[in-house]
Amino acid sequence: MISNLSVFFCVIWAITLLYGEKFAFYWTCSWPMETTDNPADYVKIAVVTDPQLMDRTSLNLAPKSLALEIVQFYTDIFMRRAMLASVMPLKPDMVLFLGDYFDGGPVLSDEEWQDSLNRFRHIFDIKTLERVTNNRVYFLSGNHDIGYAAYHSHKPEVINRYEKVFGSRNYHFGAGEVEFVAVDAQTLDGHPLQSQTSASWTFVNNASRDSLSPPRVLLTHIPLYRPDWTSCGSKRSSPIINQRISRATGDHEIMYQNYLTEETSNKLLDSIKPVLVLSGHDHDQCTVTHRAEHGAVVEHTLGTISWQQGNLYPSFMLLTASKLAVSNASDAVSTRLCLLPAQIFIYIWYILLFVVTLVVILVWPTNGLNIHLHIGENMRNILGFFKSNAKEKDEDENCEYEMVWDAEGSMHLIKKPKKIVPSHSTERVERGNATLRSAAKKQTVQEVNLVMPQDVSGQPGPDAGARLGQVKANKSNVRFVIRRLVRVFQVVSIVAAVNVPIYIMLLFADWIDK
Repeated sequence: MISNLSVFFCVIWAITLLYGEKFAFYWTCSWPMETTDNPADYVKIAVVTDPQLMDRTSLNLAPKSLALEIVQFYTDIFMRRAMLASVMPLKPDMVLFLGDYFDGGPVLSDEEWQDSLNRFRHIFDIKTLERVTNNRVYFLSGNHDIGYAAYHSHKPEVINRYEKVFGSRNYHFGAGEVEFVAVDAQTLDGHPLQSQTSASWTFVNNASRDSLSPPRVLLTHIPLYRPDWTSCGSKRSSPIINQRISRATGDHEIMYQNYLTEETSNKLLDSIKPVLVLSGHDHDQCTVTHRAEHGAVVEHTLGTISWQQGNLYPSFMLLTASKLAVSNASDAVSTRLCLLPAQIFIYIWYILLFVVTLVVILVWPTNGLNIHLHIGENMRNILGFFKSNAKEKDEDENCEYEMVWDAEGSMHLIKKPKKIVPSHSTERVERGNATLRSAAKKQTVQEVNLVMPQDVSGQPGPDAGARLGQVKANKSNVRFVIRRLVRVFQVVSIVAAVNVPIYIMLLFADWIDK
C-alpha cells in the first residue's frame, strides 16, 4: 500500500505541476473578429503594459541579495511564460508596449539600468518579436522609465538614456487603415516653458492639423482624466483609484499623478480626435467613456502583465485594425481583453495539496480496507498516545513507589501516596500528642492498605497489573506513531524525488533561450 500511495501522489503532483507551471498558460484567447471575417483583412496587434521589472527599489531588499534574486526570478518567469505561451502563439503582426518597463528606472545607475534592460529583452524575447513582426515592435514611455516633469529638468540624462534604446517618445505609425498616435504623457502637465513639455505639445498640435487623417487610436501611459469613483466595469478586481497629484515645493512641477488633468485630457481628445484610447499606469483593468467634441470615445486602461504589481489577474490585450476602409470610424478597431492565470492561486493550491498529502499519508490504512474505520482507529491511537502520557504524568505527580523484597528475594514496586509534610501554620493550631498520634496512625493505615493487595507469592496485585497494561499500551501507541511518521517520510521522499526534477525542468525549460 505504501508503494501504491507513493505512485498515486507522484501522479497527482506531476499533473499539478504540469498544469501550474505550463498548461495554465496554454489557453485560447482569440482575436476579436467574426468567424466569417477574412484574417487577411486585419492587422493583428498584441498590447502589453506595466511589466515593471523588480529591482532594489521595489521591496527595499539589498541589491544582489538572494531574497531579491528569488523574487525577481519568479516574477520574471511568469511574464516570460505569458509572452512565450500566451501571446506569441497567437502570431501577432505587431506588438505594442505601453510603458513602465522598469520599477526604479529614473534612479537606477547606468549599470543597474542596463541589467534591467537585459532582463526585459530576455523576458519578452525582443529579438524574436522583432524578427517575426518585421521590426514592428513599438514602445511607449512610462513614469517608471523616465519619471515626471519635476525630474526631467534635474536629470535630463534619464530621457537621453531611454531614447537611445527605445526611440522617440512622441511618434505615430500606421496599421492598416488606422493611425496610432503615441504621446509622452509624463511631460504633458509640466510647465509650458519646460523643453520636454513644449516638445510634446508641439507634436500634438502638429497632429491636430491633419484633418484628413484615418481613424486614430491615442496611446498614453497615464490614463485620461476621470471623475472620482468612476466605475471601471466588471473586469476590474481592485478598488477604484481616484486622482492624486503631487508637485515639487520649488518650481511646482509634477512629481506624481494618477491621471492627466481634466484640461490636458480634453485638449488631447479635441486635438487627436481618436476613436479609441489605450493607457496603462493603473495596473488594473478599467473601461470608461469620455465625451469629446467629435463624440463618445472609449478608453481601455490595461492591467499589468506582472503578478507582483497588485493585480490578481494580470492581462494583455488583443487588437485588430482593419485594412479596409470603413464607413463608421469606430468599426475600424476591435479589442479583446485576455486574462492570464492567477499565479498567487496556483501557489496557494500547491500549499494546500502539500498539507493534504501529509494528512492522507499519516491516516491512510495499511491494508486499504474499511477506510473510514481505519482512519478513526488511527486517529484514536495517535490521540491516545498523548492522552495516556498526560494521565500517567498526573498519577505520578501524586504517588511514589517503594521497592519491597519478599521472603524469596523477589522485588516488587509498591505505589504509595506522597507523604505530606505539615506546614508551619498547621503545626501551630495542632495541640497535644493525641493529634500527632492520630495523624501517624492514619498514615500507617494508608500504607498498610496499599501494601495489602500484594500477594505473598510475589504476584503483582490489581494496581500493578493495570499499570503494566498501561505501559504496554503506551509502548504500542509510540510504535504506531513512529511507524506512521516513518511512512510519511518515505512517501514524501519518493514523491519529492520524482517531482522536484520535473519542477526544475519546467522552470528552466521556459527560462533558457530556445
